[in-house]
Amino acid sequence: PGSAAEAVEFRQWDPSPYSQAVTECDLLAAHPDDPNRVAPGVGTRDVKLPAAIAACETELARDPKNPRIAYQLARVLTYSGRVAEAVPHIEGAAATNYPQALFVTGYLYLSGAYQARKDFCRAGELIRESAIWGRLAGQLGYPAYVLAGRFKDCPVRQDRDELIAFVERAQQSRLEFYP
Repeated sequence: PGSAAEAVEFRQWDPSPYSQAVTECDLLAAHPDDPNRVAPGVGTRDVKLPAAIAACETELARDPKNPRIAYQLARVLTYSGRVAEAVPHIEGAAATNYPQALFVTGYLYLSGAYQARKDFCRAGELIRESAIWGRLAGQLGYPAYVLAGRFKDCPVRQDRDELIAFVERAQQSRLEFYP
C-alpha cells in the first residue's frame, strides 16, 4: 500500500505567464500570506484602502489577465465593503488556480465574512483546490473543515487519505504561523 501523499496529485502554480514586476498595487495591497506575492505583504489594518484601490484598478487596466493583481484588487475592495465589486476579480483569479485567490474566495463563501454570500459547497471546492495548488492554509484548513462537518452535504471529495496527504504536505512547509 502507498502513502497517503499518493492520494493527491499536488500541483505547483506557474506565475511565468504573468508579469512579476513589482507594481504600486503590490506595494500597497499584497497579502503577507500570499505565496505568490512579489512585494512584502501589507497587514489588513495597514492597508491604505483608497490608494490601494486606485493603484490596483490602474494596474489591472494595464495588465487585465494578471491574477495576482486581480486578487489584490479584490482584497482591497472587500476590505472597503465593496464585496459585490470584488467577487468577479477574485473569482477570475481563482479560475486561473491562483492559490491565494482559491483559499480566500473559499473562506469568504464559508464564513460570510465582509457580508459575502455563504455557499458551503463552493467553499469546499475552492479550499480543497487551494490545498492541491500548495496553499498552506488550504492544506490545514480543508481537513479541519471536513472534520468539523462543514461540507457534509456537498459533493466535494472528502476522503481520509486525501485529508492525511494535505496535512503531510503542510508538515513539509515552514509552519511559522500554524503550530
